[in-house]
Amino acid sequence: MHDDRRQGDYKANSLSLSGTVAMGTGVMIGAGIFALTGQMAELAGNLFPLAFIIGAIVTLFSAYSYIKMSNAWPSAGGIGMILQKCYGAGGIAAGAAVLMALSMVIAESLVARTFATYVLRFFDISGGILVPILAVGVIIFAFIVNIAGNRSVGMISIVMAAFKIAGIALFGFAALWASGFDFAIVKQPTQTSAFGFVASVAFGILAFKGFTTITNSGAEVEDPHKNVGRAIFISIMICVAAYLLVAFGVNASLPIDRIIEAKDYALAEAAEPALGQVGFILTILLAVIATVSGVIASIFAVSRMLAMLTDMKMIPHSHFGMSGTIQRHTLVYTVVTASFLAMFFDLSRIASLGAFFYLVMDMAVHWGVFRYRRKEIGASSIILLCALTFDAVVLAAFTLVKLEMDPTIVVIAWVAIAAVFVFERFYLGKWLADPGQHEHHA
Repeated sequence: MHDDRRQGDYKANSLSLSGTVAMGTGVMIGAGIFALTGQMAELAGNLFPLAFIIGAIVTLFSAYSYIKMSNAWPSAGGIGMILQKCYGAGGIAAGAAVLMALSMVIAESLVARTFATYVLRFFDISGGILVPILAVGVIIFAFIVNIAGNRSVGMISIVMAAFKIAGIALFGFAALWASGFDFAIVKQPTQTSAFGFVASVAFGILAFKGFTTITNSGAEVEDPHKNVGRAIFISIMICVAAYLLVAFGVNASLPIDRIIEAKDYALAEAAEPALGQVGFILTILLAVIATVSGVIASIFAVSRMLAMLTDMKMIPHSHFGMSGTIQRHTLVYTVVTASFLAMFFDLSRIASLGAFFYLVMDMAVHWGVFRYRRKEIGASSIILLCALTFDAVVLAAFTLVKLEMDPTIVVIAWVAIAAVFVFERFYLGKWLADPGQHEHHA
């Protein structure tokens, strides 16, 4: 009965270092550049490239907790394992883990809608019923690829990551060259509030959160005690370079009002004046490749995280009459949920939900590591508290700004967060538990 829930589902050494890096960058670049550039510009104005930089700095502080814990206990449950090691299998750990899983599913729907938006730019179509139809289609395609197994995911991720990183670098350099390196961030700074700028960093953090995909596949990485940390750091550094090239390229090519107007497809809009019609078409092709690989990599990780959480008895599970392993079931649940979000929420609201869920979960990780595990794993209290403080400041600013712009999504987000924790408290019967009860899952 329980055999299909255990290590047989997680193939040790099935992901190489390069494949793991490609998986992480695949998720980050798919969401960060093509889905979030315009969203950040809306809040930060011409300063949005700086928001990417601040987001990267905050992410590096955040990654410290995950690297230290993953080096000590690599697990296919990743963040679920980290939270359980800190809080035990109670409502706090399970609630935060579910928020992470939900933020990953949200990222899939975000990138899927971005895919649809860019594809339709070929035909000069903006919005409409075709966006959710195409978004669901790419999610189903990603499901089929994941069914083929880890090696298929790893090989596809490596090829796609290499192609899109090269393409993004070329786009950034070409856009800057065509503009004569005319930075709008220097020449025409936009009037934006301090709260607006700090709030935009929430999307910057969300753009880099794909590094947690690596954490969630720790048990499947070759030599995980060394390579999980290496893969996280390499992925973040690659994405920092890619994000800055594109952010400055878009910033140099378009006035801020046009970036905001075309926020769902800002790169395609910036490509035409800088690179002409050919550049416009190539940028859309690049966006398609980047977003498809992002959906594939994200579904790969979240389904395995949910399977491990089921194994750890932290979330309920039902077969609903399906055959196969728990991993196969969680793939189906992930695809169904992501498809629902892609059909009924627009890009801005999907991104906002993801930011709320991820920041709350991230704070729970930092506090848990600081409070319960920092001495055991040799973690720095200063770095942990800095990461926690940065998250809290960004979350507060983001909440205040969104209350003015879209109070509905703030209510939805915080009600959902509360509901997740309350449900897990009643399901597990306690808020905290002895972490040692589940040591064998590590």
